[in-house]
Amino acid sequence: MANIDAVIPTAPAAAAATAVQAERAALLTFYRAFSERRPELIDEAVTQDWEDIPLPPGQGVGPESVKPILRAFFKAFPDVKLEVLDILQEPGRAAVRSVLTGTHRDTFLGVAPSGREISVPCHDFHALREGRIARTWHLEDWFTALAQIGAWPPAP
Repeated sequence: MANIDAVIPTAPAAAAATAVQAERAALLTFYRAFSERRPELIDEAVTQDWEDIPLPPGQGVGPESVKPILRAFFKAFPDVKLEVLDILQEPGRAAVRSVLTGTHRDTFLGVAPSGREISVPCHDFHALREGRIARTWHLEDWFTALAQIGAWPPAP
């Protein structure tokens, strides 16, 4: 006869599994906000005191702080896609490797539209709390993006 404890998860194990599923759903929603060009999805993914590290100049904390930046980016790259390549997750923490692609159609970081495509590797580390992202440390290869749109290295 099979050991029933090996088949049926205990209450704490089931609760932990449910928490991890909620965290994963928040992560996927966060990245969908980019690919679907829907900044409002950020509200479902992050805490009200979410910290985005490093902060761009003028950005505060919380979901409202990043929406103007997203809208400006979506204007510059109207066909932007963010493809999640890997998620490494444990309760309360996750690492995500993704690639951001799009076509430069409007001014970006002071650079006039080039019509060129970008492909930018991204690496994010998230701290999660109560099924939402509470803090994000991110690193994108913007030098590659600038080179791809013809703005790097800068003209002499």
